[in-house]
Amino acid sequence: MNGTKSKGRSPRVTNFNDEKNPLNGGINGKPKEYSNVNPQPEKRVEPENIFLFYPNLIGYSRIVLAIASLYYMPLHPRTCSGLYSISCLLDALDGVAARYFQQSTRFGAVLDMVTDRCTTACLLVFLSSAWPRWALLFQGLISLDLASHYMHMYATLTMAGSGQSHKKVDQSRSRLLHLYYNNKSVLFAFCFFNELFFIALYLLSFSSPILSPSLLPVNNSPGSSAQPGSPSNPSSTLFATPGSAWAMELARANKMDSFWPWVIAGVCFPVMAGKQFLNVVQLVKASRWLAEGDLEIRREQGLPKKKA
Repeated sequence: MNGTKSKGRSPRVTNFNDEKNPLNGGINGKPKEYSNVNPQPEKRVEPENIFLFYPNLIGYSRIVLAIASLYYMPLHPRTCSGLYSISCLLDALDGVAARYFQQSTRFGAVLDMVTDRCTTACLLVFLSSAWPRWALLFQGLISLDLASHYMHMYATLTMAGSGQSHKKVDQSRSRLLHLYYNNKSVLFAFCFFNELFFIALYLLSFSSPILSPSLLPVNNSPGSSAQPGSPSNPSSTLFATPGSAWAMELARANKMDSFWPWVIAGVCFPVMAGKQFLNVVQLVKASRWLAEGDLEIRREQGLPKKKA
């Protein structure tokens, strides 16, 4: 029987043109329908302009207000304080806008931090010139602020990766920094009262003879110079005449009441001191984190290598 072909049965041939063939798209006897309409091309998505995001626009306005406050700083303490305060308050608004419009960006985070550091540094520079005896202290505060934030930012990018925000601090690394950066209310309170303390010192440089003895009436002598924040001695300025705009503004500034600046400075001082302590903690923690990374790299490279 082997090798004999069976009669009456023809070999089954698969018909790929059969509509009922599952291989041809037919399922359960129903042929697959094909559309003769050409598919629509996908819409091209235009790239977003990061520089025009709402939080970044708020950041640009902060810079403009800060520059304007610096312009008015030597002669117009009220105008300067108002512009500077608005610039600082907008620091909280850009974060809200970033979360609401889903526009949180690394550029915006860096812009925000750089603006904060520069505006505070400029105000402290003025206070250094207004109170030369305390210049070393103000210079130290500038250096601590810049160094701690730079070290913290660099350590975060190096050790945690480029996608990690500098505000995401794990509790295992520092509970204080974790609370400071992750609690929006704590962060706002420390930054706000810290800046408010320096604004109060700025106003006191125009109103308090206790801190600024140059506000007391003195005899003008040839070659004398007026320090910033010293309204009583405008003789060496560009506008030395008593009726000039400079002299009138200085006279008006000299009549400022120092009571409220003293109250604000007293209330804000503990928070300002706490902010500087946090800067020290941030600097130390970032330095240790970078040192841990250096040790790990040296272990991977087998350093130090034994000399033959």
